[in-house]
Amino acid sequence: MGRYLIRRLIQAIPVLFGATFLIYALTLGLGDPVQALAGEKKADPLVAAMLRQKYHLDDPFLLQYWNYITNVFQGNFGETLNGRQVLDLITEAFPYTINLAIVAFVIEAVFGVLAGIMAALRRGRFLDQLVLLSTLFLISIPVFVTGFMLQLILGVEAKAIGIDFFPVSFNEADGFKAYILPGYILASTSLAYVARLTRTSMMETMRADYVRTATAKGLPRRRVVVNHALRNALIPIVTFLGADLGALMGGAVITENIFNINGIGGLIAQAIRLDQGTVLVGVVTLLVLVYLIANLIVDLLYAVLDPRIRYA
Repeated sequence: MGRYLIRRLIQAIPVLFGATFLIYALTLGLGDPVQALAGEKKADPLVAAMLRQKYHLDDPFLLQYWNYITNVFQGNFGETLNGRQVLDLITEAFPYTINLAIVAFVIEAVFGVLAGIMAALRRGRFLDQLVLLSTLFLISIPVFVTGFMLQLILGVEAKAIGIDFFPVSFNEADGFKAYILPGYILASTSLAYVARLTRTSMMETMRADYVRTATAKGLPRRRVVVNHALRNALIPIVTFLGADLGALMGGAVITENIFNINGIGGLIAQAIRLDQGTVLVGVVTLLVLVYLIANLIVDLLYAVLDPRIRYA
């Protein structure tokens, strides 16, 4: 296991370099960051020359990237043209997004897996058809439509009749309650996929020989389902959930804008709008690291779920 872990960490290095190199190259097409700082007015030539010299904007591209990536390994994600440290901006926004992603992840994992299990155990019945229909509904409707609909129904309309549980706009003073509705909206599409994946995986596992043998031995159905079928059926589900954790953080742009959450999604949107390439590259670098760590944890969980899996 130790050698496998070291090998995976070594393999993550070229992935990190490749992803950051691509996004760094793409940010060059966003426009002139010095002119973007000046807005609609023409940037002062002396000030623009000073800024370009200070931030090495006139250096060759490969040299700029090398300076950036070496600073990242030292914990320095760069500085915006208005003097703010990118790491400080990420530190301010990251807690909101991680809280939102955790709530969405829990909703997706718990309700998605439970719905899939119940549908698989009642294949062809009303509950199975209800799960299939509702998940198809969630997959078909864009997230921003679902967000505005639930914001209107559970926020505005519910408040009109005296039910004030789901805040329409994010307020940190509301605590955990402020994350429930945006967390569900962020997780809605993934929840549907998890439910369908769990249903399919459980139905395949329930037809396996070892499950039939456990049933024939007279074991209680609950023990057969939980200890024998579910444990093996969770392997593809864990794979999806691990990959989706990074997607929840990176895909929170729409949800955070709907509920005015000042998280990573809002930071990405602001960086694109203001041509702040350094901020964009810094956020993407962080998300790449989250993806790599999540995938590594998922691979290690395989051995926990299935003792037959061994890493050398």
